[in-house]
Amino acid sequence: MLCYSSVEQIKLRVDPIPYDTPKPAGHTRFVCVSDTHSRTDGIQMPYGDILLHTGDFTELGLPSEVKKFNDWLGNLPYEYKIVIAGNHELTFDKEFMADLVKQDYYRFPSVSKLKPEDFDNVQSLLTNSIYLQDSEVTVKGFRIYGAPWARTWTLMILVGAFQLRIFCDSVTEDGAREAMAAVNWYIGSVALKESLAKIHPLGEHTPFRVVQYKLQMTPWFNGWGFNLPRGQSLLDKWNLIPEGIDILMTHGPPLGFRDWVPKELQRVGCVELLNTVQRRVRPKLHVFGGIHEGYGIMTDGYTTYINASTCTVSFQPTNPPIIFDLPTPQGS
Repeated sequence: MLCYSSVEQIKLRVDPIPYDTPKPAGHTRFVCVSDTHSRTDGIQMPYGDILLHTGDFTELGLPSEVKKFNDWLGNLPYEYKIVIAGNHELTFDKEFMADLVKQDYYRFPSVSKLKPEDFDNVQSLLTNSIYLQDSEVTVKGFRIYGAPWARTWTLMILVGAFQLRIFCDSVTEDGAREAMAAVNWYIGSVALKESLAKIHPLGEHTPFRVVQYKLQMTPWFNGWGFNLPRGQSLLDKWNLIPEGIDILMTHGPPLGFRDWVPKELQRVGCVELLNTVQRRVRPKLHVFGGIHEGYGIMTDGYTTYINASTCTVSFQPTNPPIIFDLPTPQGS
């Protein structure tokens, strides 16, 4: 038997369980999916007892998308279906929506056109599942907690109706203000106008030459729903997770576990979440998504980490659902 002085030292990849593997006696089978992005029609769902979906089940959180997702859930045979939101469920984040309608531009036109009464109680459309948001439920003896939050790893800068993105390993509010004070943009030239014309509001970051002229710009810390800067803001959310949880559902990953983004050559998981999981909560299973490139399973020797992103980085729903068996608590 191998002995380790700290669970943080262990990062082992785990092969998924084949669908035709018999469920052990006295166990509960969980089916894990995430980031389906309204692309559920072709997904082959395996046998199981409890479905866990860790967010981004829509593109933008439009009520029509939520209803379609709920209809899909209604046709699935699982005894329990537990869902959390992700950053794409914009209408589920009330603070995000309140800020969005105040802007004089429309980054998300179809969402901005919604009336408050269209999304005030959008969670109620999920009639075929248990929806968790900084809350827990006990099913079949398992305590399951769900939270939609994820760290922001880009600094959003708005120039008129255009969005520019500065990729950062760590973005805090103070750091963002410092970046805003340091960045100068050239204005009035044909070159800048041509560059701005090439930017799509949801497109890639386009570099600009830094010169001695300052545009009046506004930092957007929450580029999507449920995004928070690293540090105390996220830690406050993770501190809500009670000890004794068996299964943790978050949208984003913890640092170092299925969070590598090859295009950016960096890990984008949350260190505050990692510390919460390994040092305090220690669930048996931590299921998440958010980073499509990170699909798969790992363990630290105690907790099993599952990135269940169904869609690939190109938004093709080809990653199969992941199943996982846990002993059913006695007396459940």
